[in-house]
Amino acid sequence: MFVSVPATSANLGPGFDTLGLAINFRNEIIIKPSRFFSVSTRGEGSENPHIRKNILFMNIFNKQYELLKGHKKNFRFEFNNRIPISRGLGSSSAVITAAITTAFVVAGERYNKRKILNLALEYEPHPDNIAPAVMGGFNVACVEEGKVYSKKRKIPDYLRAVLVVPNKTISTAKSRTVLPNTYKTEEVVYSLSRASFMTSLFMTESWDLLKIASQDKLHQTRRMKQMPELFEVQKLALAKGALMSTLSGSGSTFFTLCYADDASKIHKALEEKFPKYRVFTKSLDNYGVTSKN
Repeated sequence: MFVSVPATSANLGPGFDTLGLAINFRNEIIIKPSRFFSVSTRGEGSENPHIRKNILFMNIFNKQYELLKGHKKNFRFEFNNRIPISRGLGSSSAVITAAITTAFVVAGERYNKRKILNLALEYEPHPDNIAPAVMGGFNVACVEEGKVYSKKRKIPDYLRAVLVVPNKTISTAKSRTVLPNTYKTEEVVYSLSRASFMTSLFMTESWDLLKIASQDKLHQTRRMKQMPELFEVQKLALAKGALMSTLSGSGSTFFTLCYADDASKIHKALEEKFPKYRVFTKSLDNYGVTSKN
């Protein structure tokens, strides 16, 4: 049995806790029947004892499996982690989504993605990461009375994501403390108008206006001040032809969307300017979480 889940980039500038998309940068889990419980982990985080044991995944999986079957059962789990951890690429949402999906798969129960998405909300209250992790593509999402409502748009093959992954983290919890308790009306209107505009651009594939739509006055600049070099990442990416360049989630990764023909130029420029950071060029993902028996 096999489960795979993509990385995600959330917020996308003004779409605070609302907008997100999936990136073809996947964590994979192989599940095998076993007399004894065992876990092996390769890739990102494998040197960290807590992550190596995949405690969050196992806690969610065991709870969901027991709810489905009424008992616990041992399996062997083989994790191949590719999504950088605590870098704003949805690593936690990937774990949550994969754990719930895995429980349904090994229990032999049919599932639909809307059910997975709403179950994931119990563990992640912000839908901007879990919606694209489950559904794939670009998602606009909201929560009403404990239920996720979302709309998806597939992203065409001629676009690429260039990701700059710093060697330092920005804690999501800590980054929220830099945000004010109150905002000026003009700040809210500014970001609300651009989030709405960005949604329309993705839905109509009007990419050349994303540079305007991706600007924000609610959270992005305040969070970037924790790592000022990110302003240079953004400036360089846009100068080299990026369609948009935004803080990924709460950071520290910076997400750049561009045409495939411009990706290598942008990638090279960022890699040369920031040699201590990892730079990846990835396609976008339209599938979300997937599984095979």
